Amino acid sequence: MGRFSDDLSDRFMVLVVNIIKLEKQLCKTYSGRHIYGQLFRAGTSSGANYEEARAGESRADFIHKMQIVLKELRESHFWINLIQAAKLITSDDEVLIFLIKESKELSNITAKSILTAKSKIAKTSN
Repeated sequence: MGRFSDDLSDRFMVLVVNIIKLEKQLCKTYSGRHIYGQLFRAGTSSGANYEEARAGESRADFIHKMQIVLKELRESHFWINLIQAAKLITSDDEVLIFLIKESKELSNITAKSILTAKSKIAKTSN
């Protein structure tokens, strides 16, 4: 794959590493543990599914897997925003700000990739 795909893969890894950094602070309460678990599953899933999409067997397979990536990123973005809105973390504002920005940017890139792949399918079927 290309350099762009490698860079994007690195960005997913950084996103997940930063999600992991929230564990100690969030897991002190029942609600924090629940929210962290949801965020952890969605965030790690987005990165793993991106890697699967990179190895897609067809353009349709790539699109399907990227739609899963987008779904998981949107869920991650929700949980991160909830953490900030509920002020569940006070000492790691920089990490939260990064996670909000990065999850939104990755969602936008993923959505654009899906649209581009779909338009290529449409062009070849005409």
